[in-house]
Amino acid sequence: MRFRLCLGFLAMGLMVSCSSVAGGAPEDLDETSSSGHERQSSAVVKSSSSRSESPVQESSGSAEPSCSSALSSDSLLSYYVSWVKIPASSVKRGSMSFSVSSFEIGKTEVTQSLYRTIMDSLPAMGVSGDSIPVANVNWYEAILFCNALSKKVGLDTAYVYEAAENAQYLQNLYVDYSVESVRLPTEMEWEVAYRAGTTTTYYWDREEASKYAYYVQSSGPAVVAQFMPNAYGLYDMAGNVAEWTNDWYGVKPTKSQMNYTGAKSGSLKVVRGGGWGDKVKALAADTVAKREPLYRGKDLGLRLVHSTGF
Repeated sequence: MRFRLCLGFLAMGLMVSCSSVAGGAPEDLDETSSSGHERQSSAVVKSSSSRSESPVQESSGSAEPSCSSALSSDSLLSYYVSWVKIPASSVKRGSMSFSVSSFEIGKTEVTQSLYRTIMDSLPAMGVSGDSIPVANVNWYEAILFCNALSKKVGLDTAYVYEAAENAQYLQNLYVDYSVESVRLPTEMEWEVAYRAGTTTTYYWDREEASKYAYYVQSSGPAVVAQFMPNAYGLYDMAGNVAEWTNDWYGVKPTKSQMNYTGAKSGSLKVVRGGGWGDKVKALAADTVAKREPLYRGKDLGLRLVHSTGF
């Protein structure tokens, strides 16, 4: 049996409560951050003691929508995640250009609170806290989380597979990029979001890396959004936890590409961003790490993309 839950119709009749963690109604708050466009979660809690000027944390998960008004999938998505819209952009590789369509990406890495809210459990964590990124999840667990969130808000699911006994082996798995869904970023989407229009080695150019990233530490991860964001308003694109992408690791094509999704097959998945224990080189825009899909690490988590398809 092939698993693909096309649940767009659920959002049409979903009856939920508009009381959020902050006590208000879920709604979209549109702001402009550099050239990225922010859609902030109604469940965002702001801290007054962070290193950054406007820290953002996700919902603690203690309250979910539960009032008698129908919310759209878009509104439900904004309840769970603060999104930043990334404009159509490209990444240069020598004379080649890798272009991506516009998409939305999570303002922060997925927190333990959000992961627990959607999956009803957490992996073993060295450091625990609602606003600390979830880590120690393998690639398969990360994509099942994406599918579960997609279903919860009434969207289709990007990851299609045949029945398997457990999350470690999803048979005949493929990614359907044509549907509107929540998923992991492609490597090129991730890099476009990281660079935020810059072409320098790091998105902070020659400023102090320690103002922007949590790295070279003996313990972690740390609370999200405690360091300065990039020009798109994205936090922890470097450091804290490294982030899974969808792509198989492989040789890049020699011609320019639109919405490149990585090698057709492989044994290793691309990981980007570097983690809390890494040296600064691991945080660079062009540094590519790779891991087996079943790998779990204390410094490896995920960030979400919301795509309308391409």
